[in-house]
Amino acid sequence: MIEVKQSKLGDGGEFNRGVFATVDIAKGTLIHQAPVVPYPNEDHEHVEKTILEDYVFEYGANHTAILLGYGSLINHSYEPNATYDINFDNHTFDFYAYTDIKAGDEIVINYNGEEDSMDPLWFLDDYEERMLEFNKSNDDEGEKETDTQSLDTDTSK
Repeated sequence: MIEVKQSKLGDGGEFNRGVFATVDIAKGTLIHQAPVVPYPNEDHEHVEKTILEDYVFEYGANHTAILLGYGSLINHSYEPNATYDINFDNHTFDFYAYTDIKAGDEIVINYNGEEDSMDPLWFLDDYEERMLEFNKSNDDEGEKETDTQSLDTDTSK
């Protein structure tokens, strides 16, 4: 029903993966149950020092959870085609089709937890800053290349 492959969302980096439908999925269908590894919120300071910080979910008032399976690889969209419920009895995040999903479509959720929430997300601010730095770095490299090219093509010597 689902598979992981390269996503066009995000920065295009090596680990830019997403979860995709391999068949048509009807609205309301259970897509995936992701088991969780919960930990107390006070331990989050250790996780913040790792890449795992970008892959965790709130798990009740006092815990944070790392999702196993495909759960942490489902990307964000403000126009989600999937949603999730936290199943505390089974210790899973249960992902459902929020709309009909066509085979080949990337499955996306709204990281705010509510499908229609337009609240800004923590990583978007950081992403915009990183893109500004990246673009400035590329502009600087472009200026160096232009300077070098003009020196290399100068035949008036």
